[in-house]
Amino acid sequence: MAARKRAGWLSGERILPEPLRAGANVRDMVESAFCAYNGARLREACRLFARKMLADDVTVGVSLTGALTPAGLGMSCLIPLAEAGFVDWVVSTGANLYHDTHHGIGLPLHAGSAGADDRLLRRDGIIRIYDIFFHYDVLLSTDAFFREMIRAPEFQRPMSTAEFHHLAGRYVAERERLLRHGKRSFLAAAHRLDVPVYTSSPGDSSIGMNVAAMELEGVGLRFDVNADVNETAALVLDAKRGGGKSAVLILGGGSPKNFVLQTEPQIQEVLGIDEKGHDYFLQVTDARPDTGGLSGATPAEAVSWGKIDPDRLPDTVVAYVDATVALPILTAYALSARRPRKPKRLFRRRGEMMDRLRREAARVRARRDKVGVKAAKSRHHH
Repeated sequence: MAARKRAGWLSGERILPEPLRAGANVRDMVESAFCAYNGARLREACRLFARKMLADDVTVGVSLTGALTPAGLGMSCLIPLAEAGFVDWVVSTGANLYHDTHHGIGLPLHAGSAGADDRLLRRDGIIRIYDIFFHYDVLLSTDAFFREMIRAPEFQRPMSTAEFHHLAGRYVAERERLLRHGKRSFLAAAHRLDVPVYTSSPGDSSIGMNVAAMELEGVGLRFDVNADVNETAALVLDAKRGGGKSAVLILGGGSPKNFVLQTEPQIQEVLGIDEKGHDYFLQVTDARPDTGGLSGATPAEAVSWGKIDPDRLPDTVVAYVDATVALPILTAYALSARRPRKPKRLFRRRGEMMDRLRREAARVRARRDKVGVKAAKSRHHH
């Protein structure tokens, strides 16, 4: 009996890595050297992403927080992942999409020093994002780009943020083509691949600030946040009803994390549609769970909200690693371990997915109304 108990505790992989040698690739490094602590969690993340989340029948939603695109991670990681068919829909901070546009329209960002005197930077018109420097004119030029764009006729109406970003991505892609500097903007790539990109707080960025400013000039653009909530729920419901699974890759936390996860409570709690939760949960974060914030909330806690399928809790990983370290490793591992998938092009399918959501929500309302009528009759007879 004691021997069997010991065997159970010692059933994990033996820690006996091969020495790393010249020419080792990222996948070999992860499999060999990432044996414990957060290295092991990152290895679990890589395995979960490549082996399960990237199966053909899984729809992958990605949330983006933190200043990832100014650091070049749009070009180095997000575009390759999207082009490989590994990103199906996105919820991002507006800031990541705004700074992504700098690259796409040819405005330079530079490596700097976090120890610089910010008073001198301010004097010389230099903006700092920790150790990234760029001139104040980069902001002014990007603002001018967005303001001129949203004066165009196709923007003179209310629309979801996915519609807005799809249109904006076309303009950024055209600027890339004219500048002939290659693929630099994730927003442009998402447009080409029909990956819907949402922003959970559209007013909380320089893009939203410029849209608000243009309203003062009479521009008709309005962000339809109700459409965002319903469309993202429809994406998840369609993945499940189509016989597939739903996965979330969460980079950071904050509002985009909640927005990708609240799709399930919207389906189950608010609309009353029978569902169980996302099937796969992978988060890269530096946020602690014990402070009570959403950014650090664990997948086990998400089960209590219906966000994660309780039967799939073993298929969840949280890696406490800086995303600027983890995302390149995760990207390189996935691209070497998994063949590209056919893009799902979900932006094109938003209408039919919303039709499914409306039908199921209508059936729930009809059942509730029927129960309500029976209850009223029963009270009347008694």
